[in-house]
Amino acid sequence: MSMFSDKLSAGQGVVGTFCHLGGAAVAECLSLSGLDYVIIDTEHGPFSDESTGEMIRAIALHQAEPFVRVRDSSRAAVLHALDLGAKGIIVPNVHTVEEARSLVEYAKFFPTGNRGFAFSRSAAFGFASGLGNVQEYFSSTNSHTLLMPQCETRGSLEHIEEIAALEGIDGIFVGPYDLSVALGMPAKFQTQEFRDALSRVLRACRDNKKLAFLYVNTMDEARASFQQGYQGVAIGTDTAFLVKSIRAMLAQ
Repeated sequence: MSMFSDKLSAGQGVVGTFCHLGGAAVAECLSLSGLDYVIIDTEHGPFSDESTGEMIRAIALHQAEPFVRVRDSSRAAVLHALDLGAKGIIVPNVHTVEEARSLVEYAKFFPTGNRGFAFSRSAAFGFASGLGNVQEYFSSTNSHTLLMPQCETRGSLEHIEEIAALEGIDGIFVGPYDLSVALGMPAKFQTQEFRDALSRVLRACRDNKKLAFLYVNTMDEARASFQQGYQGVAIGTDTAFLVKSIRAMLAQ
């Protein structure tokens, strides 16, 4: 098991960040830093499948798990990221239960879903040790591949109980900024309506024994999130860390 899985099994929170800088060296340094996972952001980042694959390989050299936020909920976006070796998929802009159900079809092998199989990097190009028994390989891969749609639209919030209940959905990743916009209160995170929305997501995840992840900006916010019941947080972005660290150095 990975450090990520070990921590979750022990009831500890996991911490990651978004990779926007790009490049294998950056991705490798993030994995060396002590983070539990790194999210390659192909929704907002300018990354091709080829560069995403290079970053996944670099992250996997060390202790962090390579995740990908795919650019959209299409079959191609999900399948390409998984074939490249992503261990977790975060899907933005989900609105309906039907979209979430389709994501399970794309991301999970038979019998949970209908993920297309190929001798890609995720299967060690056809030399993965478990391929002797395809059904066992499918089952093992399904259990070790996290699929987390984001709750960041009004539709996803309104249907969060049904989405979280779907077999094959492993967790929900809350995008607080877009969710606040969807609720008509951009970045107003202290309103009762926004807090109620987060409570609803947490309750849906807890009731269905699914993971709840959240984007935060600081370690103080991360601690508070773990206390509230989230299992994972993504703190900021590598671009922000770079600027903040240099500014702090210059300020001294």
